Amino acid sequence: MSSRGTTTIAGSLIAASFSAVMILALPAAAGDPGPGSGKGGKAVDAAPAGVKMSTLLPERISVDNASHETVITATLRNEGTNGSGDVRLLVVGFDGLTVKNVAGCSAITRKDLPEGANSGFACPVGELAAGASKSYAVGATFDTGRKGRICLPVQSADGAKTFWQQGPVPFGTTNPSPNAPATPLLLGTDNTPAAPGGDELPRTGPAVLPWCAAGAALIVVGAAGLRWSRRRPPGREA
Repeated sequence: MSSRGTTTIAGSLIAASFSAVMILALPAAAGDPGPGSGKGGKAVDAAPAGVKMSTLLPERISVDNASHETVITATLRNEGTNGSGDVRLLVVGFDGLTVKNVAGCSAITRKDLPEGANSGFACPVGELAAGASKSYAVGATFDTGRKGRICLPVQSADGAKTFWQQGPVPFGTTNPSPNAPATPLLLGTDNTPAAPGGDELPRTGPAVLPWCAAGAALIVVGAAGLRWSRRRPPGREA
């Protein structure tokens, strides 16, 4: 079955200054993250001619076992031959991964998040030149007793199209280390917690994966407010 719903929320998100969006090296808090990866990502809507958007997440992150804090670098790229036009990046957390802060971005209120998400930020990118990239420091917490996923949609400024979406892709480990200072997590790996009863992990609701895979959560930020639109692909089995 398919459905389409649009909710308009009064009020407005205050976009942080573009000067707060920094080109960042991979953070030391993540240890050696290895090369960035586009795992779990795909193009959704057709981009303008000569524009090819993509995102990267680190192959590895490290979660402090005492504070549960971690730092993730989310990188947006334009691999095309033309400028991107005005675009935005969304950073959305699911299950055990909660996004606490993204440099230069505005928090999405809980009621405006897509189904199954627990946190999210909207990042006004503006024009991204051909061959250019921008990296954002994502402060997050990760409950290592649960699965955790992150989703990175890249949208047009008016929210009408999603040019690329990575996720929701999991971070996790199959070899928990609860007595160590930190737990290393790998991109694309479902987490196996060390706690008793670890086989019964919370699971993302059935509507979440189609939503993110289809890239249909669209945000429109303006003076009048925020619009969130959800689409689910036709023929999705319950």
